Formats: sequence, structure tokens, C-alpha cells
Amino acid sequence: MENKSLDITKSSGEKVKFSLDKLRGSLSRTGAEKQTVDQIIDKVRDELYQGISTKEIYNRAFALLKKKKSYLASKYKLKKAIYELGPTGFPFERFVSAILKYSGYKTQTNTTLQGKCVTHEIDVIAHKNYETTLIECKFHSEEGLNCNVKIPLYINSRYNDVKAHWHTNSKKETSLGKGWLVTNTRFTEDALQYGNCCGLYLLSWDYPLNNGIKDRVDRLGLYPITVSTLLTNREKQFLLSRDVVLCRQLIGDAFYLDHLGVSDARKEKILGEIKALCNIQT
Repeated sequence: MENKSLDITKSSGEKVKFSLDKLRGSLSRTGAEKQTVDQIIDKVRDELYQGISTKEIYNRAFALLKKKKSYLASKYKLKKAIYELGPTGFPFERFVSAILKYSGYKTQTNTTLQGKCVTHEIDVIAHKNYETTLIECKFHSEEGLNCNVKIPLYINSRYNDVKAHWHTNSKKETSLGKGWLVTNTRFTEDALQYGNCCGLYLLSWDYPLNNGIKDRVDRLGLYPITVSTLLTNREKQFLLSRDVVLCRQLIGDAFYLDHLGVSDARKEKILGEIKALCNIQT
């Protein structure tokens, strides 16, 4: 079967043409060698059939990559790992906060601010260079759901209410910057059009181009703890409950693995995977 004529099924149920280039690109972004990428593509291509789901293709490529090097598989599962921060949005908010911290911001999560009309609970407040940024996070725990125009409409109205009160307070030591809307999925065209028109800064899985969540995480090595292929789901949830959201945090808080009863040999493997993933030299 020619790949050009092969339809695959996305998580939303939409049918699209299979793209070998997209698969190659996602595998190459992990840092895997060309020979490894070529071998995986050859094996996956042999198992394709009309209507195969993107999830099946992902699972096969992930399993093959994990056999080669587990930390490469961790990089490959980034998108899925962010969904696994759920089911609530709180760990995602802490994840966004942690990314901003490593970009030089001072951050707070779940803070209440007074607006002109009512009070508002803000997901993340970030401070840098005498400017304060208000960040609202929209987390989806199910694949295939996008952030529609209703979300930036709602966020912009809240931001404007806080802004109207902010400038009446002469004691404020910082100016109020753009409002941010961050989602782990994608924005619909209407959401992008409205958000950009009203002046919100929009950040999603792949937006802005080359500076979306996936790009920032790869560039800074700020992988969520859920990417680990060696930790169990129970262990990941325990670490998240202790505010260990990023893999690199576990390097400094490795004692949590002792609390979980992880053996020394397994602990060494887990930390080794994380150091390779985050490019931490020892």
C-alpha cells in the first residue's frame, strides 16, 4: 500500500493522510540517530493498515524506541506525559510555573487578586523585570479536545477586570503585562484570531511556531516527571503530590524514592535515565 493513500484516524476521530515526514520528524526530535529512526520507520511502515489510529502508530514507535534507549522514549512521549499530569489541572499549572521559573520568572500559583468588579483566582502569577504577568491554564486530560474561542473570551474579560483595579492601586511596584492563556492542546482558528486580536499571549502545545510548550521543554530540558518510562503510575502520582513536577527536581529530591521503597539498583537506573534525558552532566 502506498503511504500517500493511507488514511489514519486521529484521537478526535478525524481522518487524515499518513505522513512519513511527520513520523520521522517526531522521532528525530528525540535526538535518536538516523539509523535508529530509519529502522523504526521501516518496522512501523510494515504494520500500517487503512484507518489505523495515531495512538497505535505512537505505541509501536514508542515501544521500539524504548528498546533502544529509554530516555529517548521519554522524550518521544512528552505530549502524552503532559496529559498524564491530569485528571485535574493543578499539576499542569505547577508545570507551567516551573517552566517559567527556569526562564527567570518568580512565580506563585493559585493566588486571588481583586478586580474592579469581583475577585479572581489566578492560576499562575509571574514576576520579571518589574512586570507582572497573569497566566491562566486550560488543561485537557483527553486527547482530541481543542481550546475554543470561548476560553480566550472568558480569560480576557477576567484579565480586564483585574487590570481595571490594578492601575487604581498606587502601591503596586510592578506594571501589569499581557495576559497569558496556556493550554496543553491546540487552539482553534477562532481562538487564535480572537486571542491575538485582543492582545492575549497564547501558548499551546505547538504555538507560537518554534516556541510552543514542546519546543520550550526540549530546549530547556524541563520534562514533566510523567515522561519517565521507569517510574510506575503510583510513584509518579506520589511525586506529583509532593510537588515534584519536573524530572530534574528529582535529582535534588531523590530521597522521595527512598520513601517509595525503591531499591538502590532501580534508583540508580531512574536517576540515570533522568540525567540522560535532561542532559545533566555528573
